[in-house]
Amino acid sequence: MNATATTAAAQLARFAAELQFSDIPEPVLQKTEDLWIDWFGSAVAGHNARPVQCITRFALAMGPQDGPSEVIGDTRTTSPYAAAMANAAASHVVEQDDVHNGSVFHPATVVFSPAVAVAQALGASGRDLLTAVVAGYEVGIRVGEFLGRSHYRIFHTTGTAGTLAAAAAVGRLLGLDAAQMLHAFGSAGTQSAGLWEFLRTAADSKQLHTAHAAGAGLMAAYLAKDGFTGAADIFCGPQGLAAGMSTDANPAKLTDGLGTRWATAETSFKWHASCRHTHPAADALLQVMQLNQLQAGDIAQVVTHVHQGAIDVLGPVVDPSTVHQSKFSMGTVLALAARHGFAGLTEFDNDFRAEATMALRDKVSMELDPEVDGAYPQRWIGKVTVTTNDGRVFKGRVDEPKGDPGNTLSRAELTDKALRLGAFSNAVAAERMEKSVAAAWQVRDWPRVGTLLAR
Repeated sequence: MNATATTAAAQLARFAAELQFSDIPEPVLQKTEDLWIDWFGSAVAGHNARPVQCITRFALAMGPQDGPSEVIGDTRTTSPYAAAMANAAASHVVEQDDVHNGSVFHPATVVFSPAVAVAQALGASGRDLLTAVVAGYEVGIRVGEFLGRSHYRIFHTTGTAGTLAAAAAVGRLLGLDAAQMLHAFGSAGTQSAGLWEFLRTAADSKQLHTAHAAGAGLMAAYLAKDGFTGAADIFCGPQGLAAGMSTDANPAKLTDGLGTRWATAETSFKWHASCRHTHPAADALLQVMQLNQLQAGDIAQVVTHVHQGAIDVLGPVVDPSTVHQSKFSMGTVLALAARHGFAGLTEFDNDFRAEATMALRDKVSMELDPEVDGAYPQRWIGKVTVTTNDGRVFKGRVDEPKGDPGNTLSRAELTDKALRLGAFSNAVAAERMEKSVAAAWQVRDWPRVGTLLAR
């Protein structure tokens, strides 16, 4: 066994087990509240999606159909396990949930979903919930960074690192000690899963990735609480995560700045309702169009200068057949942004197969750019070259896409986004959503985490 790696795993487990609300700096707490509102909006918006309904029906059929935990957007309550699965699927499907650049990981869907379900079951306070969530973010982000770029080429990090993040958040709520938390990590890591192959055929697997990660991490924490043991070196053991899922794993990332570097605060929000790999180029294209007063019909060609991760994930999607698959099409996203000024939920639903969208989509290409690739994943630079029908050539560049920490969303923008998500497809009545969001902003003062969506 690698002693250094084992020590890193133990340090990470101890941090998650012993984190206190008072340890978390105020700016990090405020960012966590922002992330909470963002997650809630995504969960509400996604609960009616067909794949989510499949997972919800399964979760409720496995039971119980009555319990302490809320299935957001449903009148029924259930066990923490079933609710965590349903809400994790819902909060990821509309592609509006947060992302951490350096780990290429969507923390909210696999952290808030199980943490809220367990907090409701335990009668935990809002401060307990926020503390657990920060533990989950800090662990999940570091695991994603540890697994590296080679992992992401094949594996969906939110499904793999997300299992550990869920275990950390739930374990903190359950009061696991450091040894138990390490066992929870072992059990979570051995269940890590999620492959990108689904994108080629527009399969529903991405929602299963988050549902499974939330449920498996929750299960790992509960099992550890009951004395169930897990691998002591699940990260770097000879047959651990690094051995099976990475060629560039870096054990130092597991404990990078624990307690001083708050990775939670580095998390970005999504503005466009699409895969984050499309956002830098979309913002750069919009910049070119605004500065040069171009219309979508003026564009003859767009070359996006991207990192290899964008090519790996988006490259297989050539002719998207579903709304969800179209969110992984660089051409579709840029076409919608060019036509509407924003690639939002309604724009995708109404226009992703429109003749004008597909015509512009086919004028967009991706090229590997050494500068962009070298900066990734710490920085997601957007660079485009736009050629117009009359032969003019313009170049655009965005160093921080809208939603990144240096170009973040204000609380007013986050509230507006959540309300817009709530209104999507008539998911929730406006008054009900406004009341729910207003209450959710007060989470740290809640003596007990109750129902989130106002009745």
